[in-house]
Amino acid sequence: MTKTIKVALAGAGAFGLKHLDGIRLIEGVEVISLVGRELDKTEEAAKTYGVGHATTDLADALKLPGLDAVILATPTQMHAAQAIQCLEAGKHVEVEIPLADSLKDAEAVAAMQEKTGLVAMCGHTRRFNPSHQFVHKRILADEFHIQQMDVQTYFFRRTNMNALGQARSWTDHLLWHHAAHTVDLFAWQCRSPIVNANALEGPIHADLGIAMDMSIQLKAESGAICTLSLSFNNDGPLGTFFRYIGDTATYIARYDDLFTGRDEKIDVSRVAVSMNGIELQDREFFAAIREGREPNSSVGQVLPCYRVLDGLERRLASG
Repeated sequence: MTKTIKVALAGAGAFGLKHLDGIRLIEGVEVISLVGRELDKTEEAAKTYGVGHATTDLADALKLPGLDAVILATPTQMHAAQAIQCLEAGKHVEVEIPLADSLKDAEAVAAMQEKTGLVAMCGHTRRFNPSHQFVHKRILADEFHIQQMDVQTYFFRRTNMNALGQARSWTDHLLWHHAAHTVDLFAWQCRSPIVNANALEGPIHADLGIAMDMSIQLKAESGAICTLSLSFNNDGPLGTFFRYIGDTATYIARYDDLFTGRDEKIDVSRVAVSMNGIELQDREFFAAIREGREPNSSVGQVLPCYRVLDGLERRLASG
């Protein structure tokens, strides 16, 4: 019988609950601890999902007998330090995107992974959405070549709230979080490194202290280009929408769903065992642990993305 992988989930917020929903569908995995900022809410979520241990301290979870792995869905600013903490404790770790909010911290996580040899991956979910996987399979089959990607990442966050409408204890960031999805996906889909990157940002929000609007241009070594528009000011359809313009087709990806350029829906239900990108991401993490291999979106694979983000941040800072 295959050994059950015992996992702790840190972060009982909106995204942490998505992981719990996905893990419920994966055989041979048991969540044995839930770590959150507020104990009463963490205990409530643990009860709902049948998790036997709840705490506000990651260190408590790391001491549990039999614990194999940790999924971090905590605030961005905690990702790197907590990932290193988990690896030092001998636990495999999956870090929600972004890996870090600085290149230095991202490199520190990668260095610790190399030192320990444990599985460490980052939740670059776009690599796992069935929509993007469909396009990737066509690229690998030499049936589709990207000429341009046009991406819109639009949210309405003029106050510091999460996806459930609850007050956040931290501030989100367009560059280090939301742009990371597209920067990594563009290079992964083009199968070519990014060789040129430019950015512009709008006014800084008086209370949040971040740019609420941003525009990014990318060029891959293959010659393909990408234009990314991001906003926390958008009072309209919310989410991220990808348009792939290629030599043989045009595709529009809306999270797990895919459409032609004429807005005709494409059946991607047979691309993977699930239509849930978060579940597929977690499946890859646990499969890599069982098989003793590097996962798709390992910290080493996504590190080039954070080098690009660091370069963009430096350009924005210099005006």
